[in-house]
Amino acid sequence: MFKKILSLTLALLLAVSMISVLASCKSKTGETTDTTAKPADENGDLNTSKIADVKIGLIMVGDESEGYTLAHMDGIKAAAKKVGLTDDQLKWEFNIGETSDCTAKANGLVAQGCQLVISNSYGHQEYMAEAAEEHEDVEFVAMTGDFAAISGLDNLHNAFTRVYESRYVSGVVAGLKLQELINDNKIEAKNKNGDNIKIGYVGAYPYAEVVSGYTAFYLGLKSVVSNVEMTVVYTDSWFSIEKEKAAAEKLMADGCVIIGQHADSTGAPAAVEAAHKAGTYTNVYSVGYNVSMLEAAPTVALTSASNNWEVYYEYLFKAIINKVSGENVTIAANWAEGYNQNAVNITALGTACAAGTQAKVDETIAAIKAGTLKVFDVSKFTVGGAHITENKFDLSYRDWANGGVVVYQGDTVETLKTEKGITYVDESTFRSAPYFELRIDGITEDATHIQ
Repeated sequence: MFKKILSLTLALLLAVSMISVLASCKSKTGETTDTTAKPADENGDLNTSKIADVKIGLIMVGDESEGYTLAHMDGIKAAAKKVGLTDDQLKWEFNIGETSDCTAKANGLVAQGCQLVISNSYGHQEYMAEAAEEHEDVEFVAMTGDFAAISGLDNLHNAFTRVYESRYVSGVVAGLKLQELINDNKIEAKNKNGDNIKIGYVGAYPYAEVVSGYTAFYLGLKSVVSNVEMTVVYTDSWFSIEKEKAAAEKLMADGCVIIGQHADSTGAPAAVEAAHKAGTYTNVYSVGYNVSMLEAAPTVALTSASNNWEVYYEYLFKAIINKVSGENVTIAANWAEGYNQNAVNITALGTACAAGTQAKVDETIAAIKAGTLKVFDVSKFTVGGAHITENKFDLSYRDWANGGVVVYQGDTVETLKTEKGITYVDESTFRSAPYFELRIDGITEDATHIQ
């Protein structure tokens, strides 16, 4: 998620999705960086000879009250238990902003003896790099970051998931509900623009991570109901209950019957639930993110796209345990996995879901795993009325606050790939963080952001 981007100028906010890193670029050793996710057992059997000496520092942008951080916390705790780490070996720092305080906390965790320090916010990345440069014998992971592999720092790593896969599946869930509404004659004139049915999406920022996610959601929904158009309303915040509520209310007032989201609070689902109970909008349904929204919206929540962070943390913790125990280990500069490693999922289906939804979900996931369904299949969308034939992306990391100067040089790569007769945008391969930023036909970004 490029999570919690630094509070820079609007120009930086709009541009940061275009920045960064990775992949077939060169490390400081001159070797080609391997950006494919490593299997969980890549570092051999778990060597626990010095497991009692292992300490892991954890810098969280939020706490358990915020869905994104809670999902990381749950994954960390589950992975720690699985590999045999005790609670006192995990050193937590909560509610750490994207400021130099992050560097201070990282240095403090190193002083406590941590051999691995992790942060979960994109806005922490530059501060983690500072700490990594100072402590070459300690491993640092900037989750959702994008320049580790071209930074010249062998002890700095990035990781994300292929959450766009679960967003696509959550879109299928929404599409089935929409088809049910159509079949029951519950789509009114206010819910349509011409022949197209209106759906909405609450987005945090216009970054590649959000664009990748909402496009996947839209394409999943469109695979069930073809005559749809989607409006995205931005909140310019990853977590704001009030802004997300206001965005959902705006979309409902505009006639949208499905409200998706890439934002971290329960604000949007709760707004849809309240409208349903009040009788204001009784045929609007919600798809959430990170965690189940059934508690906040038991009547209208269909499901949530989610990450299973335990998969990555188990891989990472095993590597650091083996390293401390004297093994020669490699930690991927970039890690990204999806359904094939069970690193993404959707949460439990709500009672409002259409009949047959689970069977269709299972079928869709199986196709993704088999490679017979590609989320960003170029035959399924157009840009400016035409199908794309190329999609190059510059992986360099730029400082947009200072005129876009290149901080770390990366290659320009062609992201289109053909496999099993399908040509598609190959997302999260050249770096773990998303880089899909095409604005496809059928999706409109509302120019008025929620203030």
